[in-house]
Amino acid sequence: GLDIPQFWYSKSFLSNVSPLDHSKEVRQLASSEERQKAFLDIVNQYSEPLYWKIRSIVITHGDADDVLQNTFLKAWKGLDNFQGKSQLSTWLYRIAINEALECLRRKRSAVVTGGEDTLHLADSLLADEYFDGDRGQALLQEAIATLPDVQRLVFTLRYFDEMKYSDMSELLGTTVGALKASYHIAVQKVTTYMKQHE
Repeated sequence: GLDIPQFWYSKSFLSNVSPLDHSKEVRQLASSEERQKAFLDIVNQYSEPLYWKIRSIVITHGDADDVLQNTFLKAWKGLDNFQGKSQLSTWLYRIAINEALECLRRKRSAVVTGGEDTLHLADSLLADEYFDGDRGQALLQEAIATLPDVQRLVFTLRYFDEMKYSDMSELLGTTVGALKASYHIAVQKVTTYMKQHE
């Protein structure tokens, strides 16, 4: 059997990676001889964008890094289930989003007091060497962290990625109307939080 590849990545390396030919990737993934190389190409291509998508959901570098590792492990183990019916990027983003949400659920169940971690998130982000935002951006992340998982996800996809509701609907398997409602409620909650903590 093939060993599961190591998933190390660096921004400088990834910035030199050219877009992949998705039909060629899918063919290579189907071939047992070319599978590991094709998967490493995918890891190199998608590590950075997946990392930032995950980070916008789980907030901290450590959690984002762990979720990224889990995403690629799950993708590697699930290669036989990928049939090419959706885009490879859509498949990977679904795995990443599900893993990020699972990370949030695990963290929430571990925090019995409910919210103590969120209370000082802005301060921890400002002390995090991987966070390059100001106090306002850290406070925004703290406000987002108070949202329920689905609202947090919809908010980050719409606010940060400016993703169309139709694309979000396809990615998440939810109606456009439900997504719009979730986003509207999330915006109200974030705005209220920001005003209360200025």
